[in-house]
Amino acid sequence: MMPSGWTGRRCLALVFLLTLPLVTPRLRASDEIEYFAYLRSLVFDHDLDFENEYRHFYDQNPQALEGFHHTFLVLQDEVTGKRLNFGPLGSALLWSPFYLLTHLLVLGSRALGLTTTAADGLSWPYVAAACYGSAVLGFLGLLLTHDAIRRFLRHSDAAATASVLALWLGSPLLYYVTVAPGFSHAPGIFAVALLVWLTFLEWAEPSAGVFRFVLLGLAGGLCALVREQDGLFLVMPAVLLAGRALHDLREGRAPVRPLLQGAALAAAAFLAFLPQLFAYRALYGGFHPSPIVRQKMHYWSPHFFDVLFDPAHSLFFWSPVLFVATVALTHAAVTRPRAYAIAFAGLLAQVWICGSIQSWSQNGAFGMRRFVSATPCFAIGLAPLAAAALARGRERVLVAAVAFFAWWNVSLMVQFGLKLMDRQKLEWPKVAVQQVTEVPKRLSRVAFLFFTDREALVREGAR
Repeated sequence: MMPSGWTGRRCLALVFLLTLPLVTPRLRASDEIEYFAYLRSLVFDHDLDFENEYRHFYDQNPQALEGFHHTFLVLQDEVTGKRLNFGPLGSALLWSPFYLLTHLLVLGSRALGLTTTAADGLSWPYVAAACYGSAVLGFLGLLLTHDAIRRFLRHSDAAATASVLALWLGSPLLYYVTVAPGFSHAPGIFAVALLVWLTFLEWAEPSAGVFRFVLLGLAGGLCALVREQDGLFLVMPAVLLAGRALHDLREGRAPVRPLLQGAALAAAAFLAFLPQLFAYRALYGGFHPSPIVRQKMHYWSPHFFDVLFDPAHSLFFWSPVLFVATVALTHAAVTRPRAYAIAFAGLLAQVWICGSIQSWSQNGAFGMRRFVSATPCFAIGLAPLAAAALARGRERVLVAAVAFFAWWNVSLMVQFGLKLMDRQKLEWPKVAVQQVTEVPKRLSRVAFLFFTDREALVREGAR
């Protein structure tokens, strides 16, 4: 699976370096601008008034951001009169070290006369800092996932590496750490992977006190700070504690320790999420998200199965590797439930919440991007399957499977970028046929423009 003398971490580091030139340091979508606006406004203006940040990005590309203008430069909250921001502030928090370092470098370069770049928090170095920061955070999340699979689930280095690579190259994750890194998905992977790592540490090496659960709560609160829905990954340590409480009850003991640990978990998670509650208060006059967001939620999850199986939009049809990972995780959760049931619970919570959102189909997005943060759970599901293939001497089959998933995903990215497909949905069998008939003959042109003039590539489309 790997060259002699190579470790999984070295292999992952090499892939990271090879994908780093693919990172596009530009913010195009409304969501990206919202996340970045928190960072710039807090650091430079020391407030949560996003008028100037929104105006800056709109003026750069008014035609493409016409819809953005109406929502974020025309509408305002009825209570506070402030511009709306539907995103949480966690991405800005995780980007801040990269951003602040860049600010120091810009100031230093200006003082030395090396550049005239504006030190205003909005010029290209600052945007690039957030985008490359996302790439680094996504990579760190994958390393944590790899280590959790190897250290706590006791799978081989090769099995852990194959699982992580399959998800990295074969799912929408690749798109959101390279082509569109300004979204919150790469920071989300880091936060969720940290929570997963700590959860499996506690599973493998149970602690007697509450300190580790304070850390778990802080990690879970960070997940919610990055993407509110990712706070539901706290179900994983909750499942762990529930199992311990039931064990105590069966043994005739009061579950005092699990209850205390659960209280520490909840309190720490609340503490970590507190900054977002105050941000809600400043923006909307109450400790809650925008009323517009709340109106989109139907908590009985009417689209639970659509999220998984709808041919035009679903998780499995966009990314076959995620179907394989989900089946493998489900099987592992049933046959050896103690560890894998934890990851399965986390994934199940995400399917439920994604099926509860009115805009469940995510029209116009590349793949089911709301599941990118669940990459650690998918990788945990793939690991026993990869280990079984290696144990049976099916190394070539495993390599071929990873290559197939990567080919499918990258080819789909090409179709999506060149508008060869309907970007609002998958059309079968048209999309599958074009993976073979249309994408190969355009690859050289796409690669040339991607590395020389990405704006021309956007304008040229499928020509």
